[in-house]
Amino acid sequence: EVQLQASGGGLVQAGGSLTLSCAASGFTFDDYVLGWFRQAPGREREGVSCIRISDGTTYWEDFAEGRFTISSDSAKNTVYLTMNNLKPEDTAVYYCAAVQGIPQLSMWKWWGYGMDYWGEGTLVTVSS
Repeated sequence: EVQLQASGGGLVQAGGSLTLSCAASGFTFDDYVLGWFRQAPGREREGVSCIRISDGTTYWEDFAEGRFTISSDSAKNTVYLTMNNLKPEDTAVYYCAAVQGIPQLSMWKWWGYGMDYWGEGTLVTVSS
């Protein structure tokens, strides 16, 4: 059974940090691109960042650059999203997802409907 189990969300003050984790099972971790989407209340889902597990290549959206870091641990089949200098506008439910056949990592934010697997979300709330 395929599972993507996201964790690490919570309430944090603006300027604070959180690290989200996504533990994967049921598929060959190293063959996939994994990453994160988020959806804020009343807004559409948007891509955040992704990583190609096989070579560690990463991609992130402009709003995440310099603040968010994505990483992976193949020994644990886990992907992490470390978020620093959080802002109230980062408040959202964060979803982990995995896809095998994405042509370019820069297409991540448009590839939502093409994901092979989704995890349940984890809520991040940033207070001002």
